[in-house]
Amino acid sequence: MTGQGSTLALDIGGTKMLAALVQDSAVIDSFGMPTPRGGDPKAWLEALFAQIGPWQDRYDRVGVAVTGIVENGLWSALNKKTLDIPDRFPLTETVSTLAGCPASAANDAQAAAWGEYRFGAGAGEDMAFLTISTGIGGGVVLNGRLLPGIAAHFGLFRVQDFESSTAHDSAVEDHISGNWIARAASAHRPNASARDVFEAASGGEQWAEEIIALSARRAALLCRNVQLAVDPPRIVVGGGIGLAPGYLERIEAALSHVEQRLRPKLVPARLGDKAGVVGIADLANHPTTKGECE
Repeated sequence: MTGQGSTLALDIGGTKMLAALVQDSAVIDSFGMPTPRGGDPKAWLEALFAQIGPWQDRYDRVGVAVTGIVENGLWSALNKKTLDIPDRFPLTETVSTLAGCPASAANDAQAAAWGEYRFGAGAGEDMAFLTISTGIGGGVVLNGRLLPGIAAHFGLFRVQDFESSTAHDSAVEDHISGNWIARAASAHRPNASARDVFEAASGGEQWAEEIIALSARRAALLCRNVQLAVDPPRIVVGGGIGLAPGYLERIEAALSHVEQRLRPKLVPARLGDKAGVVGIADLANHPTTKGECE
């Protein structure tokens, strides 16, 4: 393959798959398609590569960011409600075969955290990243290094009703995320998406405002816990829900009573939905910045 100095970057989340050609921090071409809700991830990737076939001579390396966890090139789900995939899917092997060059992989939120740290709202300083979207993910950069493994999977923090007669617990993202917003809306508007709920709230529908406000209050509590766990100089907030109009302001309002020393400094992400592809492209070119990028 005769690449032109670009990196092929793939970002596979619970809602969509994004492919991009990245040079330094610039996305020079991109293509997106919905993430299937079932079936074989190999078939998803084959469909994506079929669409970007004309790019085959424009890159010489590839990085792929995915929701879930990547260990030794194998991809597994951590919350099947966000995206259900077979356990230990051979991600880097499959992508390398389709791309015709070596592939590296990392968690999508950690890749986005690195993108924001290097080229976005992190401004090259230690930070935590919190993405609120279909699910919730995160990343932490300390001393210029991205924490690897399952670090910063903030959406998987556990919550439990201690007053319940059962010992069941659940992931915090199941009570905040876009998936939760859509489920909470079903009693008012069946089959509504999170986007529909935000549109209803902006149109003055009280049920929609109450759902979004509750999500934001719970997100504010999550931010407080992240601050207590890591004490980052800033928490960069991204994702389709996190950056939706008025959502960050709702979180800030819910934090207004918190003592200044304990209150997290929240900053909106700058790279938008490109953070993951920019971050994984940089990690693919500088793998030593993250121990688990393979």
